[in-house]
Amino acid sequence: MSSAAPVQRQIVEDGQVWRLRLATPKANILDQEKGKLLTSFFRQAKSDESLKVIILEAEGPNFSFGASVEEHLPGLYESMIPAFHQLLYSLLDAEVTVFAAVQGQCLGGGLEFVSLAHRIFAHPDGRFGQPEILLGVFPPVASVYLSERMGRGAAEDLCLSGRSITAPEAHRIGLVDQVEEDPAAAALDWARKYYLPRSAKSLRLAVRAVRHGVNRRFREELAAVEKLYLDDLMATEDALEGLTAFVDKRAPQWRNR
Repeated sequence: MSSAAPVQRQIVEDGQVWRLRLATPKANILDQEKGKLLTSFFRQAKSDESLKVIILEAEGPNFSFGASVEEHLPGLYESMIPAFHQLLYSLLDAEVTVFAAVQGQCLGGGLEFVSLAHRIFAHPDGRFGQPEILLGVFPPVASVYLSERMGRGAAEDLCLSGRSITAPEAHRIGLVDQVEEDPAAAALDWARKYYLPRSAKSLRLAVRAVRHGVNRRFREELAAVEKLYLDDLMATEDALEGLTAFVDKRAPQWRNR
């Protein structure tokens, strides 16, 4: 594996654990290049009969600032949004237990990505948020799935306010499962204690069972919300204004249309 790869895979525990690491600090932007690599890894994971746990990690001070804002602009968002959703479908289709080890900022598409993990471990300095509304857009995946991890009120607050919350608050509302000084080590320890002694085949079937209804609803609802985003939201003046203002490093001038 090349050290220059924007997503790195380390295979440990005799092939029972994969550590997938975002490797473009400090922002670890989830652009289409990383999305393609991650999708490929999850598709490989589906056929690896010895694999029991995938741990999502990131180099540097932050897990991810989210998806590329530039790729949300006209001419790119038309392919970027569906491709990002295909990444998440590939994670679900792998039917492997997924943990996330988060430090620093975990925002936007980064939070949408880790929200599908079965268990989230966070450093005390972690901060979580869905700031899309600050740019005049909304987060399709979080709109559909975030309430599966915590109460609907808390999920709607993050999506509608755009505010970020600390790791302790995220733990209190159920978004984060554990707050640890070394979240990656804690995730690996959890895997060793509770998952590696189990049958890989049984674990996969158990993953399919516990998420059967959730996965079906997620696909149905995300398809509708994706259409709302592509057809309705991106036809508004304010969506383009908010995204362009961010790229230009200026305050948006909303026209409310």
